[in-house]
Amino acid sequence: MSTLAEIQDAVARLPSKERKALQIWLNSQAEPEMSAQEEEHLLRSLDEAMRDIDAGKSDSMEEVRKRIGSWAAR
Repeated sequence: MSTLAEIQDAVARLPSKERKALQIWLNSQAEPEMSAQEEEHLLRSLDEAMRDIDAGKSDSMEEVRKRIGSWAAR
């Protein structure tokens, strides 16, 4: 039996609470879904937003929440 098969067998026997904890842990180990280029773009957008806030050009928090998605999509 392979190690993967042994792990799969052990996971199948876990109580649901422990299986969920394992799932959360495994998800935390995954590589980021954002590419390095996307991450750099997001960081630049956040830097721009911080400069706007520092310059007194910031919007209300409600407006900022509405715009966050567009900052990540640029």
